[in-house]
Amino acid sequence: MWPDTDTDTDTSPSRERASVYRQTLKMVAAAVLTAATVGGCALAPRPGAQTTATHHAHAAKRHHSRNKHARHHRHQQGHQAAAVRVLVEPHDGIGPIYRLISKARSSIDLTMYELIDLRAEADLAAAARRGVDVRVLLDQHLEKSRNTAAYHYLTARKVHVHWAPAGTTYHQKTLTVDNRTSAIMTLNLVQSDYAGTRDFAVIDTHRADVRAIVTTFNADFMGRHITPPDGADLVWSPTNAESSILSVIRGARHTLAIEDEEMDDPTVTSALAAAARRGVRVTITMTADSEWDSAFSELTRAGARIRLYPDSSSALYIHAKAIVADAGRTGQEVLVGSQNFSVASLGYNRELSIRTRYRPAVAAIGRTLAHDFAGAKPYGSGSGGSGGSGGSGGSGGSGRAWCKATARVYKASRHENDVYVHSDRPHQKATARADGHSGSYETNGSGYAVIYLNGPPAGARITVTVGGATCTARV
Repeated sequence: MWPDTDTDTDTSPSRERASVYRQTLKMVAAAVLTAATVGGCALAPRPGAQTTATHHAHAAKRHHSRNKHARHHRHQQGHQAAAVRVLVEPHDGIGPIYRLISKARSSIDLTMYELIDLRAEADLAAAARRGVDVRVLLDQHLEKSRNTAAYHYLTARKVHVHWAPAGTTYHQKTLTVDNRTSAIMTLNLVQSDYAGTRDFAVIDTHRADVRAIVTTFNADFMGRHITPPDGADLVWSPTNAESSILSVIRGARHTLAIEDEEMDDPTVTSALAAAARRGVRVTITMTADSEWDSAFSELTRAGARIRLYPDSSSALYIHAKAIVADAGRTGQEVLVGSQNFSVASLGYNRELSIRTRYRPAVAAIGRTLAHDFAGAKPYGSGSGGSGGSGGSGGSGGSGRAWCKATARVYKASRHENDVYVHSDRPHQKATARADGHSGSYETNGSGYAVIYLNGPPAGARITVTVGGATCTARV
């Protein structure tokens, strides 16, 4: 069992972890996780905008409801033992994902936000050489610079590689093999992240899910618009993500355990606070970042318990995105995948998660979240709290900081705008301001960010600040 945790109290940066930490983590995880298995497979305990909930009301009829999941409950319990299994990183290692690629017989479809893994790239190329139809879709909106090396390597080796449609962040991380098995992941295929980052992958062979994922991939790969099918239990951005997450939170009666990289969606924050006020035990585990302090303050006032890991190369980095509701009780469920708690992630990006009541999956992820919560420091207690982001941020070397910014109107009727930032300040908060309105987002490892700025009309002069640099743009 994980230690008792009944005490009070996320673009994806790459981090190398110290070997002592890695070994300790593996030994602890191995000792407590080996008992949880499904079909002989270990069940390890597996980039922002400001808007309102009504902004997404037009998609409500496509959204999952609690009643729909209640209808699926009996089917999931009876038939998903062989259809779903959970991997936890770093405990389980990336080997199972490599093996899916190397054992493919007819087809591989990979949608990936960041691909910087020489082994995975070589395995994809080897599959293409043996006649497998290998198709890869890579994000270009925020991560084109980091994905370019993989794009050229794979293209030169007869892999069919496309850039994801321009103008949309493809933050989805999904691998589908032979149209039969899909890995729905919280992790990017970035080799330097694996050793010290908490992530999950759900291996899903449910026919309705795989069929929906393949249908969506086919449209995305060809650059065609699609409303992704729900499958049996899929959660897509931007169609049904926010309503599904809110349904899980609002449906919880006893406990809610949360891990996420970001806490920047006011509607989700309010729902979590409301759950805590009605008596649900809400526990949140994240990596410290002062950008989330406003949300953390609201949540702690409501009674939620928040614990944080320092943003340090020697600490576990919480990159997972998971919600476990009422673990071990009637109605228990888990939602896990690529969605961060940000308006961009839920309302604009292409993202994918899975929502299931399958008991071993809920138990496995629930145990991990409980273990991580126990190992973190209470918010505001000092070393584990926000403020002080360790060594991964900073101004990044000497010399004068610089940035460039461009902007375009996203939706004129609502005065919504996209501000694109390029700077020499990776992993820094970038803020755009105009006519009394502001919006922020963290730059990725290459110094890029997209900021969703709602309020100023077309023609407004926008000022962007990031890590000591200032630049301007006009909508």
